Amino acid sequence: MIHSGRLKLFADNSHYIGSGGLTRNEKAGQILLKLNTLEVIPRQWKVIQTVREKFSCRECAKITQPPAPFHVTPRGFAGPNLLAMILFEKFAQHQPLNRQSERYAREGIDLSLSTLADQVSACAAALKPIHSLIEAHVLAAERLHGDDTTVPILAKGKTDTGRIWTYVRDDRPFGGLSPPAALFYASRDRRQEHPERHLKTFSGILQADAYGGYNPLFKVDRDPAPLRQALCWAHSRRKFFVLADIAANAKRGSKAAPISPMALEAVKRIDALFDIEREINGLAAEQRLERRRKDSQPLAEELHDWLQTERAKLSRSSPVAEAIDYMLKRWDGFTSFLDDGRICLTNNAAERALRGFALGRKSWLFAGSDRGAERAAFMATLIMSAKLNDIDPQAWLADVLANIADTPISRLEQLLPWNWIPKTLNAQAA
Repeated sequence: MIHSGRLKLFADNSHYIGSGGLTRNEKAGQILLKLNTLEVIPRQWKVIQTVREKFSCRECAKITQPPAPFHVTPRGFAGPNLLAMILFEKFAQHQPLNRQSERYAREGIDLSLSTLADQVSACAAALKPIHSLIEAHVLAAERLHGDDTTVPILAKGKTDTGRIWTYVRDDRPFGGLSPPAALFYASRDRRQEHPERHLKTFSGILQADAYGGYNPLFKVDRDPAPLRQALCWAHSRRKFFVLADIAANAKRGSKAAPISPMALEAVKRIDALFDIEREINGLAAEQRLERRRKDSQPLAEELHDWLQTERAKLSRSSPVAEAIDYMLKRWDGFTSFLDDGRICLTNNAAERALRGFALGRKSWLFAGSDRGAERAAFMATLIMSAKLNDIDPQAWLADVLANIADTPISRLEQLLPWNWIPKTLNAQAA
């Protein structure tokens, strides 16, 4: 191969320059240069006019007319693809409605903020049956990941620090065949009554952090049954990692606190458990449990003994002591994964589900009301559940909005993300 600058000549006499290419016709003595330019075609808007003819019968004087096309908003005008785009832009791309309205105006389409808000409200009402099915599916799980993050909610002259809660069903790490899904709720505060209400009908394993609001869920006298607690090793590791982060300390320069050898050793010991988990991810629960009892349990027992020994050497005010106490006081919750192959070592599934809100709130700043926060949680349930099943949320929402009115309740499950087949694929199959 001959290489000079951005021109490459291969053994088969084919070439390329940059993102294009050139070919050689040696018999004709010609060199054909091909250059590729990426361009964009501006978005096109169209008005679909439906003509509904009336027919009357001369004998019975009965008048018939084809039905009007379905619109989510009564007497509305927005088609399902437009509505899906508005929903996806707002709740997945974090573009507030006022910015969408301004962008559409620049394209010559007058869609006011209040009009867009009405469309979003109507879509939420139409999609409620789908949300209810996803909610039931999530709460029927054997194990859930739970977590929450802050979301500012507008109040009188200020904003309150509200919460978005998520509960994720994902059985894939232990070889489960049930489709993954995520459920979101919103609240204006973080009181323990919220997770109690959210998980009122759930009985199983709750994988979460050590937030005290979950504690009533683990009480023996809980009705219908106490939940089983599984804590997150990523949380505990993070406390040690902050004290042992060599790269971060190098950036701080002279202001950096000294690296803790004890914290560094704790990170290494916890990482050994993570190495085993990477190898058994996706195996059946029984296989995972067998490997954990063989390899992980001795490491966990050694870590427990080491933590107790090192803790005795530290003062109460030591930062490392705080990290050690966090684990030792909750050791049963951290080691529950050694007794059940369905339990994961971390709660990362829930943290990933909340990442959109953590990024999006920098764009939309706050939810305008409790109803606005609840609607954001509602739509996040639909969009995140589609993403977890590798479905394009916008295409799915457009198809559901177009067909939900004509779908009988008995067949509504066919519109769930994990059962959904695009209408175009249905037509090709027929």
